[in-house]
Amino acid sequence: MAAGALTGQRELLRLATAGSVDDGKSTLIGRLLLDTGSLLADHLDDVSRGGAMDLAAVTDGLRAEREQGITIDVAYRFFSTPRRSFILADTPGHERYTRNMFTGASTADVALVLVDARAGVVRQTRRHAHIAALLGIEHFVVCVNKMDLVGWDERRFKEIQNDVHDVARRLEIPDLLLVPISALHGDNVAFGSENTPFYDGPTLLEYLEALDVQADRDLTRLRVPIQWVGRPKDGDGRLYMGRIVAGTLEVGDEVVVLPAGVSTRVTHLDTLDADSEAAVPSMSVTVGLADQLDVGRGDLLVAPDEEPTTARELDCTICWMSEERLHPGRRYALKHTTRTVRATVHSITERTDPETLERQLEPTALVVNDIGRVTLRTSSVLVVDPYAVNRVTGAFILIDEDSNETVAAGVIRRARMVEPGSERRRDITWHPSALDRDERWLAIDQRGATVHLTGLPASGKSTIAVELERRLVDSGQSAYLLDGDNIRHGLSEDLGFSPGDRSEHIRRVGQVARLMADSGTVAVVSLISPLAADRAHLREAHAEANLPFAEVFVDTPVQECERRDPKGLYARARAGEIKGFTGIDAPYEPPERPEIRVDTSTTDVQQAVSQIIEILRTRPRVLAKGATMRISAKADYAVRAAIELAATSNGKAVPAERIATSQGIPLNFLEHILSDLRIAGLVRSQRGADGGYRLAREPAELTIADIIRAVEGPLATVRGGKPEEAEYPGAASQLPRVWIAVRKNLRSVVEHVTVADVAAANLPDSINALADDPEAWVTR
Repeated sequence: MAAGALTGQRELLRLATAGSVDDGKSTLIGRLLLDTGSLLADHLDDVSRGGAMDLAAVTDGLRAEREQGITIDVAYRFFSTPRRSFILADTPGHERYTRNMFTGASTADVALVLVDARAGVVRQTRRHAHIAALLGIEHFVVCVNKMDLVGWDERRFKEIQNDVHDVARRLEIPDLLLVPISALHGDNVAFGSENTPFYDGPTLLEYLEALDVQADRDLTRLRVPIQWVGRPKDGDGRLYMGRIVAGTLEVGDEVVVLPAGVSTRVTHLDTLDADSEAAVPSMSVTVGLADQLDVGRGDLLVAPDEEPTTARELDCTICWMSEERLHPGRRYALKHTTRTVRATVHSITERTDPETLERQLEPTALVVNDIGRVTLRTSSVLVVDPYAVNRVTGAFILIDEDSNETVAAGVIRRARMVEPGSERRRDITWHPSALDRDERWLAIDQRGATVHLTGLPASGKSTIAVELERRLVDSGQSAYLLDGDNIRHGLSEDLGFSPGDRSEHIRRVGQVARLMADSGTVAVVSLISPLAADRAHLREAHAEANLPFAEVFVDTPVQECERRDPKGLYARARAGEIKGFTGIDAPYEPPERPEIRVDTSTTDVQQAVSQIIEILRTRPRVLAKGATMRISAKADYAVRAAIELAATSNGKAVPAERIATSQGIPLNFLEHILSDLRIAGLVRSQRGADGGYRLAREPAELTIADIIRAVEGPLATVRGGKPEEAEYPGAASQLPRVWIAVRKNLRSVVEHVTVADVAAANLPDSINALADDPEAWVTR
């Protein structure tokens, strides 16, 4: 049931303005209030005194603001139309008061970004847009104001439009609308304008009235921070009061009280709406529980199957608001929902330049209005969600305990417990590359991974590894063999063969493999690795770095290994000349769930290598990449994503993670592509339990050319390639035939083949004829 139906009220939309000084934010707000009939009589007299309208006077209420002609505090205004109610936060435009933008935008559904048509996109525009995107606002309306002062120049509007789209792509803004307006005269604010024949979109108010934000509400993961505990005098059970920030709640629902972790049932529920049987965000509720539990302010009621993270270490992004610099080691009070704990700034990992949006790694401090990433450690447990999951349980403020001043507002990126004994040296910091991994891999046409071959001595690991390296390199893939014996000639020459030294040797090889995989090389690791714990550490190191990892268990019987014995080591171990030899007097713990199991007594080397290559193609999808597709990796990925959406029945939304997994597309790169497709109006996003992406048009109406133009521009930039060796899974299995045909007749193919044709494996006969033409790859 929709929130509006449950509450019986008109849907509320929260807005936050953004932009630089004198872009006209206050005037726009005054215009909205005037045109919707929301100005009181005394306010109307004030703004019209002297004969000329001064709409900015409605919101510039502070004396200092009136004297300086700028907004320096957050002013909230309410207005409504027959269709919707609005709360609008007028945030400061001056750079000195950027911190107030965090306050105004923290609860907003829509960001109204104003741009002066004369000045265009400036530093403060980027800064405010960055903050709004950081705070999870998905809907942006860029009002290009004062168009009347540039003569309603269409060319000037297009220039600003290009600059705004560039910022939107970099900030991954999902929903963007540009409107040419004059706030002073009301053009395209509440009513359309004859001065903009080049603009056929909605007016600002039309867009705000029609915007559906219900999909943005989380109605699945219950979150109720307890604010107050009531103790009735008549002896009845305690009642717990708070505001629902996510999910729905009804009498009879099972809930878990965190951080205690105790389950109970809701027996009583009161809301301000007496006719409502269920509570939804953001209702204030009074809850009675079936059991007498120790529940207090700061505790959290959650659903039993959707529990948040219990943590004491937080990786966060903060906006620093104090004139005093932030340095590592400082301690503050951290207020999270209704709970307050102490927190120590463990480290400052980066600062974002507000002008270029580039990252400065390991800054020595943050100064006022800086946005940076920090790691905080708390004195006691917090129950949190990442901000991307919940904007309330994923946010906090820092308070100076001496002055009681709020010094920072922050959002949580990751949370974890601090395990005893896991403290690392504080003088060693990981230095991320200035290059994004996906950008690197796409640029060099290579993807990295680690293949770890493990098994008894003489099982055939090295023989398979040597052939695997050769086959990969022959196919054009960068690969390198890390053999255990070779590493002992250099990196591990200081290590012996004790259990501790062996574990250290494996750790070193694993870290080298991780670096090589990150660079885009397939690291082929051949190590006995007898202990499961050592192999698990190697796998975890790759998982933490989000790198593909495949374990190959060369499961050759010990009798066969001993029969081969190329180095005579088994015979020496049997004679007692070698102690602690794996398979004789030292244990080998077989992998329980390797990606591949190979018995070289029944499988030859070529077959084993082919099995490994097949795994690389299908599971981590390392080899199904742009190296064999020269049609432009970005265009290829975009078309595959659209085909995956077209194959989904009933137009249901598909999560980006599912598209990335099914088609082997890097998730970060896929999100950029989906952003381009959203801006082009070909894809729509959807939030909530059934969130994800779906096509904005019928699949049969969406051609390959439509997709390519959305991400690449003119078709002339698309180059044909030879994809015979590329493998496309599922719905995209017929796409290689399209690309073959493209080389023969590019425009005819992409202009007529639709994503529905490919998804249904129903290519036109003309395309099949081109694809089957043996001369299709003759260079034109």
